[in-house]
Amino acid sequence: MRVVALISGGKDSCYNMMQCVAAGHQIVALANLRPAENTGQTDELDSYMYQTVGHHAIDLYADALDLPLYRGFIKGTSVNTGRVYTACQEDEVEDLYQLMKLVKDKEGVEGVSVGAILSDYQRIRVEDVCRRLNLQPLAYLWHWNQEILLKEMISSNIQAIIIKVAAFGLDPDKHLGKTLGEMEPILLELSEKYGVHVCGEGGEYETFTLDCPLFKKKIVVDSAEVVVHSADAFAPVAYLHFLKLHLENKEESSGTFVVSSCSCEISCTDDDIFPSSAEYEPQKNVPIIWKTLKHNSLDFTKTFENSGKSLSGYQWFSGITAHFLPSKDKNAQDAAQEAFSSLRANLTSEGLKLKDIILVHLYMKSMKDFSVINSVYGTEFGLCPPARVCVETLLPDGVLFCIDCLAHKYDMATDDVVHDEKLVMHVQSISHWAPASIGPYSQSIKVGDILYCAGQIALVPCTMQLVSGGIQREAGVSLRHVERVLQAMSQKTALHHVITASCYVTDSKSIPIARSMWQKKLRECKKVEDSEMHNDETPVCGLLAVVVISHLPRDAAIEWHVVAVVDDPLQRKHFAMKMLSEGFQIECESVESSSASCASISVRLSLISPSTSHLDLDGPLQDLVAIFKQAVDKLSEDCSASPLSFRAFFKEDVFDAETLQKGLQEYLEKYLEEKTPALILVPVVDLPGKDVIHITCWLS
Repeated sequence: MRVVALISGGKDSCYNMMQCVAAGHQIVALANLRPAENTGQTDELDSYMYQTVGHHAIDLYADALDLPLYRGFIKGTSVNTGRVYTACQEDEVEDLYQLMKLVKDKEGVEGVSVGAILSDYQRIRVEDVCRRLNLQPLAYLWHWNQEILLKEMISSNIQAIIIKVAAFGLDPDKHLGKTLGEMEPILLELSEKYGVHVCGEGGEYETFTLDCPLFKKKIVVDSAEVVVHSADAFAPVAYLHFLKLHLENKEESSGTFVVSSCSCEISCTDDDIFPSSAEYEPQKNVPIIWKTLKHNSLDFTKTFENSGKSLSGYQWFSGITAHFLPSKDKNAQDAAQEAFSSLRANLTSEGLKLKDIILVHLYMKSMKDFSVINSVYGTEFGLCPPARVCVETLLPDGVLFCIDCLAHKYDMATDDVVHDEKLVMHVQSISHWAPASIGPYSQSIKVGDILYCAGQIALVPCTMQLVSGGIQREAGVSLRHVERVLQAMSQKTALHHVITASCYVTDSKSIPIARSMWQKKLRECKKVEDSEMHNDETPVCGLLAVVVISHLPRDAAIEWHVVAVVDDPLQRKHFAMKMLSEGFQIECESVESSSASCASISVRLSLISPSTSHLDLDGPLQDLVAIFKQAVDKLSEDCSASPLSFRAFFKEDVFDAETLQKGLQEYLEKYLEEKTPALILVPVVDLPGKDVIHITCWLS
């Protein structure tokens, strides 16, 4: 695509331009904002958004790169400094909007090159400008390991010098004017000793690029002076003020350059640890004839159930359904809008709004309707949409989709405790990190110590295309995305912090591969943890449910969805029990976070003596709910956990949905009374082994 590069003169904006070109984009213009001339701050502006040191030399970039340069003045200040940016005319971000609008009108650009590495503040604001102008932000350096990134910048022949220092250990007399190559060992040592960001992301230093492989001419500094901004004894702040510079022609080059090979597509070389999909033999479906339960005629998609509200302000809503028959008057869009009206009404009755939703499960009858549903969905949520899981499964005819969702709101009237605010990760920039959130969902939302993540499929982050190479490759890439999102939300968080996980696959043969990949990644986490902590204890990891559904977005073969807790997995409590019930086995497990803020329960019902004789569903369902109640009671001994969701993945060819719902609802209300969770029935193609039902429950 045609791209404008936001440049500050620094190494990051320059190296991101190189990444854009390597990805096949065309840089057609440069853009820069400089201090307004009447501010009296001609060298450096106190800005949250922009590097302005060295801005006098930016005009040389146009000749060095042989590209048009668009410059604007920073007239605004940092007015709207919140985690979410909304347009405010006095804010300096609007100066960027006007500049980008001008460049788009003049040059017909489609993308914006941004050198952001760690600053959410900058990324969120650039993404807001791009969203309003329908431009795609390209931030290929986002969340790269800084030591590796610095090394790669140096090895790719970026000739940049230090033009500002502002950190303990950096000396204006010694370090100003030094190249990145000369500074690398010093920066690595300061990082080790004092936690200095190797790439200067904490404002420790700033750079100016004199040459890089994209330059047609190089910039030469003839003379400069040191300006001391703050003569602090421990961390003096000083910068170089360029007095005279000129351009020099470079020796003819081939015009090609090397950036590190893209690491977005990992390869699975250790195939031996994965069971061959050919080895998996799906269970033969034995026809089961259930003795009928006494029940009223009930359509499981027409009920609307919600859980009670937990002490920490959580509530689960289920059964929101869009009914649609093409032969009728209304279209799919109308059906979707009606479903959201129903959801809004039910939220309102509980004193909640759509903005209080933090996690949505969207089960669709057919992925062919995805674009229509997504367009309606997108209009319902604002700038910080909830995390979302979206799969196609075996819904009854006449149903477009079913939604269930988790909402959260502190009760301010009864609670005067100061709470952690809701943190939203909604990265829309293309990068090498993880897939951009180009739909109306956030990658993750953090409330307190809990991280609610969106489902992840194996899109290659820098191309947003599905990775090639089969299920093993997809399983590894998609799970790596999960790890990176967790780490970006909370630095020390990894897969062993997951407390509940669901893995959706589209083929029964993928079940053992998904399980093996999960175990492999957990072992890797444990190795890292052991090397850092020097302990031999085993962390209590989250409970995994693997289910086979009919279709996933983008024709993916696998999708992972996790909820994690920033706690100590070594201190978690784990509880397991099993029982036999009329030809069935019931296995139950629970995991409670070490902070006691949440827990998860898994209950599996498996058929151990297949028979075509009439089986009584009543007994096994009652026993299943009874064992679930025991697990809830066990957890309640330590914490006042409320079960919020009771998600029943069931084999669609084994059960009648109405009968199953009636039985489960009846026993849940009997055993749990006012603590009855929201019942969610999910018909699936297959479950592992002899399982016919897999229940997952979330407790707050």
